[in-house]
Amino acid sequence: MSLRFKSGYPSTIWTMIEWYHPGCPDGGDWEKAGWWKIDPGGSAIVYGDDLEDVNRYWYFYAQAADGAYWAGPYDEIVPYIAFDWCSNTANSNSFEIGMRELDINDNDDYTLTFVP
Repeated sequence: MSLRFKSGYPSTIWTMIEWYHPGCPDGGDWEKAGWWKIDPGGSAIVYGDDLEDVNRYWYFYAQAADGAYWAGPYDEIVPYIAFDWCSNTANSNSFEIGMRELDINDNDDYTLTFVP
């Protein structure tokens, strides 16, 4: 049971996720983590547990070394370095991104493939 991100893209990708975590220590209900590096043709398990037990909706953002990105309308603040924070946490080196929503329905496992 896991959330796997796979690259079908010709350039290295860095990605982050956000998921429902009620009672996160910062007072919010969401947790965010990143950055996973995914080489062309590679994959990464970005969450290694039963997805449907957590929430139907997950959020992600990804950017490629060549400047391409996968983004959406859901704003979040993230750092340039690896992180695992509650949603309300940031630091002075953080920047704003827009995440996409991922609907996993009632799946325990899900694979998302980044394509051009």
